[in-house]
Amino acid sequence: MKSNAIPLVLLVALSLAAVLTPTAPQLKIGGTINSGDTAWMLAASALVLFMTPGLSFFYGGMVRARSVISTMLQSFICLGIVSILWVVVGFSLAFGDSIGGFIGNPSTFFMLKGVTGATHPDLSPTIPFILFAMFQLKFAVITPALITGSFAERVRFKSYMLFITLFILFIYAPLAHWTWHPQGFLHMLGVLDFAGGTVVHMSAGFAALAGALMFGPRKDHNGEAHVPANIPFIILGTGILWFGWFGFNAGSALAANETAAMAFATTNFASASAAMAWVFFDMLKGRKPTAVGACIGAVVGLVAITPAAGYVSIGASLCIGTVSAMVSHIFVYLKSKTEIDDTLDVFPCHGIGGVMGMILTGVFAKDVGLINGQTHTFLMHLLALAIVGLFAFGGSYVLYKITDWLIPLRVSSEDEALGLDVSQHGESLLDSPDTDPRPTSVESPSAFISAGLEVGRGVHA
Repeated sequence: MKSNAIPLVLLVALSLAAVLTPTAPQLKIGGTINSGDTAWMLAASALVLFMTPGLSFFYGGMVRARSVISTMLQSFICLGIVSILWVVVGFSLAFGDSIGGFIGNPSTFFMLKGVTGATHPDLSPTIPFILFAMFQLKFAVITPALITGSFAERVRFKSYMLFITLFILFIYAPLAHWTWHPQGFLHMLGVLDFAGGTVVHMSAGFAALAGALMFGPRKDHNGEAHVPANIPFIILGTGILWFGWFGFNAGSALAANETAAMAFATTNFASASAAMAWVFFDMLKGRKPTAVGACIGAVVGLVAITPAAGYVSIGASLCIGTVSAMVSHIFVYLKSKTEIDDTLDVFPCHGIGGVMGMILTGVFAKDVGLINGQTHTFLMHLLALAIVGLFAFGGSYVLYKITDWLIPLRVSSEDEALGLDVSQHGESLLDSPDTDPRPTSVESPSAFISAGLEVGRGVHA
């Protein structure tokens, strides 16, 4: 019981520290506020926030009925935990004064001091600095939520909350600084990541792979048959994600301008082409087109266009969506032939989708891509992929180990069989919490996604 008091004590202490921290004026102030840009960024920030509840429906519909609530809460709780971290030190680590291009000074914006309604000449030249901080917060919120699909149905909730905290401080914030801070070392190398191909999707995807290896397979991974708990939830979640992604990508222009409009358009067309590519690829292999497959494809397209959205043409966006969906589809199949239990296929879809997006950004980026006869950006992207992949995978694996040492990561066999809804939260969708009344026609969501004709092993987002 004493250990259960620690989180509340920490929250009370942080709340008191926030009140007692003296306010400070903003040290760097830019020009006047543009009301049109500000209005758009307020809307975009709200759109990106909406994506996290959308993800909770997307993931929640994919797992078995006895773990739906827990899976959805794992996404939703990020809104609380990451927001608090962002105020205390997260924003400083990501966007504070650069220390060697690798991390922000944690004291620069401690407790968001000096983050006011004025513009900032380097980070938010036409919108309030506090609005920039809020917009960036929403990216930080959804990133650890994406990881949860890899260890769905077997994670202890308390240890998960600790892992979120460590991930934001030691993986997400450094990556955001490297890529998006004006003095970040990847930014200085010329790496183009418009809205988070490396920072969000590769970091989540490679952390997911580390998590799947760390947790090991579910106890009944090769035995108990099941289907996704609620396919309408998956469709609803996909719709919310697609809707919110317009804020995610178009908002990354940080202005209501032609770049935002182009990013809005490329986002839509990449997702559309990826959704159809996934469905047609299933049909080519003699499988039935499925609602879940269309949803998976749409999200892969959204992932892949994220780093490229403001840099490529409409035609390129169609190509990015189509190619990325087919590559991710292949990786889902290859993963299903291994013993890796990435429950919702986070790595094949977010990790590989992010990798494909970065590679194809280097190919199609206006003026600097391979298609224009330029090689520097493409080569820098290959370098960034190696650095980010190793950092996100290796760093996350270490954080899983630390978390497991402090609070065991995996639930007991009994709790896993009972389901996380009841064992972790005392809540359930089912009249009988240890029974899943749904059809048992396929072994896992991946198989259902691919067509319902073959036995597979996992699924994703």
